[in-house]
Order: sequence, then C-alpha cells, then structure tokens
Amino acid sequence: MPDSTRVEDTAVTNPHWIMPDYYGGGIANLMSSIANGLGGKDTGYPGLACSGGLDAITDARNIILLVVDGLGYRYLSNQNETVLAAHCRERLTTVFPSTTATAIPMFLTGVPPQQHGFTGWFTYFSELGSVIAVLPFCHRLGYSPVDSGLLSPGELSGATTFFDRIPVASSILTPDWISDSAFNRAFSGSGKVVPFHGLQDLGTRLCRAVGRGKRRQYLYAYWGEFDALAHQYGVGSTQVAKHFRELDRFFEELLTGLRGTDTLLLVTADHGFIDSSQARNISLADHPKLADTLMVPLCGEPRLAFCYVHPDKQGIFEDYVGERFSQQIDLVSSSRLLEAGWYGLGAPHPGLKNRIGHYTLVMRENYMITGRLPGERPNCHIGVHGGVSQDEMYVPLIVAEC
Repeated sequence: MPDSTRVEDTAVTNPHWIMPDYYGGGIANLMSSIANGLGGKDTGYPGLACSGGLDAITDARNIILLVVDGLGYRYLSNQNETVLAAHCRERLTTVFPSTTATAIPMFLTGVPPQQHGFTGWFTYFSELGSVIAVLPFCHRLGYSPVDSGLLSPGELSGATTFFDRIPVASSILTPDWISDSAFNRAFSGSGKVVPFHGLQDLGTRLCRAVGRGKRRQYLYAYWGEFDALAHQYGVGSTQVAKHFRELDRFFEELLTGLRGTDTLLLVTADHGFIDSSQARNISLADHPKLADTLMVPLCGEPRLAFCYVHPDKQGIFEDYVGERFSQQIDLVSSSRLLEAGWYGLGAPHPGLKNRIGHYTLVMRENYMITGRLPGERPNCHIGVHGGVSQDEMYVPLIVAEC
C-alpha cells in the first residue's frame, strides 16, 4: 500500500464525494428487493430502506426493470412537468465507479463490484496480463475480441447471474446490436434474450410479453441512446433534451399499454452525467514524466483512473500528481477505498485488489485524465461519468403500478 503524505487517505470520507449506499439506499439494494420479492436467493445485501412503492413486488404478476443508461437523478429532477419525473419515488446511489461497466454487471448479477469484480471500462486482469474493455470484451490494444472459446466474462467474474437467482421466468430485452454479445451471453443464465430495434419496438415487446404471460415473470430491459447522446453532445445539450422528451412520451405510452396487466414497472439508471471539455482533459501524452512511472496503461475511467505504478517510482508519481494537479485531482491509495467499502459489502472478489491498481485518481470538478494506446482515437466525449459527484452518483427510482 502506498505510504506518503502526498496520498490523501482521508479523502475516502471527503464530504464532497458521494459514496455508494449499500445499506438500503442504492441500486444494489433495489436488486435485493426485487430478488426477495420474487422469492429468489439472497444477494447478501439488504433491501431498500424506503419502500418506494416496491411492496407490490411480492404480489405483481409482472415485474419490469428498465435501465435507462445515463439518466441521472439530478438531470431528471430538473425536468418539470414530465411523466417520468412525476413517477420518481426515490433518489438512489449507483455503484463505484459510477459507470456502465460496473453498474450493468450489477443489474445482471444482483451484486456490486465487490463481488462481480469489474471495475471500469478498461480493467486490468493480472491473471491475464492484459487490459480488457469489459463490455465489448475486447483487448484494449487493437480492440480485437477476446476468444470466447478460451475465456468468457463470466469466468472473470464468477458471480451468479441474477436470472438464476430467481424462481420465475425471466426475459432480457436489449438492443439487437448487443443482444448476442459475449457479455450478454455470459450473464443471461436462464433468462430469455429478446433483441429489439428502437423505442417503439421495445414498448411493443414489453406489452406483448406481459399480455402473453400467465405466470409470474421478471423482465429486464436496457436502453442506451440517452448515454450515447450525452457522451457525444453533452448532457446539457438540445439533442439530449429532445431525446428525453421522446423517452417521456415512450414511458407515458408504455403505462397505457400496460394498464390492467398487473405489472410493476421500475425505471432506474446506471449512472448520471457531468459535462466536461477538452480544456479540462489532462492528457498523459503531455506529461511523459508521469507516464514513465506507470507499469500498465491508465485503467478505469477518464473521471476515475486506476494507476499501476512501478515500485521504484512511487515517490516520483506522488510528487508529480501532488505538485502539478493539486487543484484537479485527489490522489488516493486504492486499497484504502477497498477497505472503506466503496465497492460493496462483505468478502471481496479474489481478484478485486489487483483490478484497482496501487493508486486511484479521483477527478475534481469536471476534469478528466486520459491516456492513449497506439491506434486509439482520442477521447472526444463532452458528457462524462465515473466520478463521485452528485450528478454522476445519484440515479432515480421511478415506480408505476399498472
């Protein structure tokens, strides 16, 4: 563990950071409530402390969980006079880091990174000696797919799929372009994968599924367009605002289509967003002395990066970050974050400590830090996430009983 006055170990309790609530106020607790309500196996986490209208889980014939990638609570709370906002019951925390690559595996397994073992878009797997982009399941260098005949994401995680935890029929509705991905296949378990194309098709398939079923069932659906637009144009853009209005109409029409079907519809997100700019991007290429201290490329996210530092260069690394970036970065010992419970409760995944590096760079305000490998395109995202701000960490719980 790094030991230096440069490393702000006390920052694990920084009052400006939003820590995941694993004791009753987070998405991990939502999944526990769903599992318990469906008579499933215990996830190891308590259910939601506030019912948020979830009492109906124990009785409703159909339970739908729709995850809208990137729809943060702070964003939604500013959308006055919308149907989605009117049905928002609770503010939950996401997992850590606040990113799709850690939260979506949580929805698919029911447990956070402490147990499922994925720590960011780019995760270093020491057992492979390789950095992998987890969700597309590709090697970072060249983005060549990992041979699923040799290794699957499920083997790197070891967590039981959520769909195998519950004793009811389940379906997994995902966009057709990712429905047969190695990651989806690895965590679908006994769930039936249902591809769809566009919002209208998603609504049609959800209504068809609940109308056809006579026994209890659980339907998990994922929508990613909000996230894609927020990355490209910024969460405060007109493009995202227009898409949100489309989502709100979709939700209203879905409520109409589900009326009388004995369905509990839950909507949440994997993270929120904060807008940044290239002027706020610290590029590792501009800091060769810092880059020279690293044994592995930067991992994690632009808003929260994991650093694997050569033992002989820890002092240089700490001094450089402390002197050059004292206003942009909080430098934290990665093991302290693990010990403080940022990744979850209970016994950690056996590989977790090796997947979070020696140090964590927690970006302040709306700063980013990025590094590039040969052939990689520069990160041009305006909307970003992964950090510990309110905008990124808080997600809504939207509830409708149909």
